[in-house]
Amino acid sequence: MNILLFGKNGQVGWELQRGLAVLGHVTALSHDSTGHCGDFADSAGIRRTVRTLKPAIIVNAAAYTAVDKAESEPDLARQLNALTPGVLAEEAAQLGAWLIHYSTDYVFDGSGNHLWLETDQPVPLSVYGQTKLEGEQLIQASGCQHLILRTCWICAARGGNFVKTILRLAQERERLTIIDDQWGAPTGADLLADVTAHAIRHVQQYPQDGGLYHCAASGETSWHAYANYVLTQARQIQPALSFKAADVIPVPTSAFLTRAQRPHNSRLDTSRLQSTFNLILPPWQQGVVRMLHEIL
Repeated sequence: MNILLFGKNGQVGWELQRGLAVLGHVTALSHDSTGHCGDFADSAGIRRTVRTLKPAIIVNAAAYTAVDKAESEPDLARQLNALTPGVLAEEAAQLGAWLIHYSTDYVFDGSGNHLWLETDQPVPLSVYGQTKLEGEQLIQASGCQHLILRTCWICAARGGNFVKTILRLAQERERLTIIDDQWGAPTGADLLADVTAHAIRHVQQYPQDGGLYHCAASGETSWHAYANYVLTQARQIQPALSFKAADVIPVPTSAFLTRAQRPHNSRLDTSRLQSTFNLILPPWQQGVVRMLHEIL
């Protein structure tokens, strides 16, 4: 089975190269790949790539993820997050291929403290959220066989992320201020990759189970509690680490001025995914500890 993966150098794309390898031959592309176009700013080039390689599975881990910058680059964000994924969907429909695509909790307005269901009405607060929602809609309207996995708070040992930032700042500063009124579940890129491989195998046998699913580690935390957990675990894993930060101060979102509005509630209900694919999603702490062992 031929699998075409876009976004190979991102946190999720990197793990997908490992996770998808058990299913077949993987052609993995990035925006600067040579030989075949992997640049989502060039939708015509992406279309040519799909038509040349004729994959059975297309996995899209490419995206415009600079949430604040998207506010000043809405056209580019839309191209990468919506229009080019729409092209992938059109080509997948023509080929009879499956399209696997990743979306985000940012499609919701973050109100309340409930778990968001797949059937809840999306109301994105930012350009990033709007373009990711449009990408979902274009894929669904194409008629292609697809899996869309909405996730939140992605973390990985590779690339920059919240955990690495906290570890660095705790060694540089005596006092950290961390947001305590945004809630979600840190979700490992490796977990997403493993769920993806499992789900692909499943829908090949049960194609009626395609569609939209929420995928995140179990449990919930705030950024403030997350930071405290990271520092506590880091001290246990690497006692020689020297942290200056004596205080981790909780602050509201309003303490930080950002161009894009963030959802306060990023809790995703994953029961549909777990029941359909017979999965148990591990607690977020498990993935974070594993990641810290890799980082430290």
